[in-house]
Amino acid sequence: MNKSIRITSLFALVLIVILLANLTWIQGFREDELAQNPLNSRNFLEAKSTPRGQISAGGQILAESYQDDNGYYQRQYVTSPQAFGPVQGYLSDIYGAAGLELGYNSVLNGTDSSLFTSQWLDVLTGAPTRGANIELTLDPDLQQTAYNQLSNNGYEGAVVALRPSTGEVLAMASSPSFNPNAIVDPATAENAWAEYTSDPQSPLLNHATQESLPPGSIFKIITTAAGLENGYSADSSVTAEAAVTLPGTNTTLTNYAGQSCDGGGTTTLQTAFALSCNTAFVEMSVDVGADALRDAAEDFGVGETYDLGIPNVPGGLGEIPDDAALGQSSIGQRDVEMTVLQAAVMAATVSNGGVRMEPYLVSRVTGQDLSELSTHDPDSAGGIEPEIAEQLTALMKASERNTAGYTGADIASKTGTAEHGPEGTPPHTWYVAFAGDVAVAVLVKNGGGMGTGATGGAVAAPIGRAVLQAAGGLN
Repeated sequence: MNKSIRITSLFALVLIVILLANLTWIQGFREDELAQNPLNSRNFLEAKSTPRGQISAGGQILAESYQDDNGYYQRQYVTSPQAFGPVQGYLSDIYGAAGLELGYNSVLNGTDSSLFTSQWLDVLTGAPTRGANIELTLDPDLQQTAYNQLSNNGYEGAVVALRPSTGEVLAMASSPSFNPNAIVDPATAENAWAEYTSDPQSPLLNHATQESLPPGSIFKIITTAAGLENGYSADSSVTAEAAVTLPGTNTTLTNYAGQSCDGGGTTTLQTAFALSCNTAFVEMSVDVGADALRDAAEDFGVGETYDLGIPNVPGGLGEIPDDAALGQSSIGQRDVEMTVLQAAVMAATVSNGGVRMEPYLVSRVTGQDLSELSTHDPDSAGGIEPEIAEQLTALMKASERNTAGYTGADIASKTGTAEHGPEGTPPHTWYVAFAGDVAVAVLVKNGGGMGTGATGGAVAAPIGRAVLQAAGGLN
């Protein structure tokens, strides 16, 4: 073999080695990166050629796929799309995915590793590849009731109802909402997207899980738990004065409308809780300390997120540098923030004898033949002592009676009216409650049109009671 042939052969061999190394690198180390690249049209065509699984709740189909004239599968939302929109989300060729459509995408499109066995059965039997279905814990009637209570009144806010014994999310309504069909349909997508994204009330945001706000007096449940865990009882003596000066400052903090609590002087913790006396909770929080308040908040899940398949933010207490900040935090103001989901978990924890259950939205995954592929097992996530929960239940029942509650119903509740923004801004109004094996949290933002005089008892409480009644929790 002459020199030229040897050089050419060696060069060809080097090129082959480089090619093999490059193929190995791409196939072995960059497959996910390239395969999942949004510019890879093969993924889009493959996804559109596969029937996606259904989303259903209570035996009703919420989302399904249908085949168009070109043989591609399109998504449609068939049951009350605006009531379920913030939870189920959307799957758009233009704007991507959101909600459970995104969180459970690999299950719905059939590529999830948990579906390995069913995928291979399809291969062996020659059956076409299909996505799996997800069944939600939502009660369709309760979801519609919660949504109607918000939307029919023109409220901006959210409602979450849970089953305390399991953590099932029975309702998760957000208002204003959106119609996912308008985003999915190419004929309306651009205009709908422009409308929704420019709306200052953020209809594409799930206000139940993606927005944390000052909770106001519903946070007194947590402050009371901290007190009960550190020597207080319902009969403990606390201040009933109309105002208190925050420690180390000249700042005065008052009760609602500057009123004294139970005539002034001193009163019991039970009366202070029922009348929601700010001054008593400032005094008690400073006595038990910031660490006790933080521990109690953690016990109730404030600062945590949950694996729901949808985005949720943690909330938190913020910084508490001194006793003045502690006093403000004790009544759910200053830097304290909670989501409506966390507020519902708080109420559910008390209802469930102190056991905090992980909330969840997807109860089962089924195949296209509706055979069960997996099911969710309820799981606890901590909580408080049973005797603390028992005392809180009694205090919350007294609070409901004071809030002109539902006659004859055995509801335990707490209202909240949270200041925010510049002076003169209408407050956010809250209500948390439980009856039977149902717990509910309601947020109506910016006073619900009732101005600066809005209260949780007047605005949010009627919604919570309507949801409890629809759930069968009331006698």
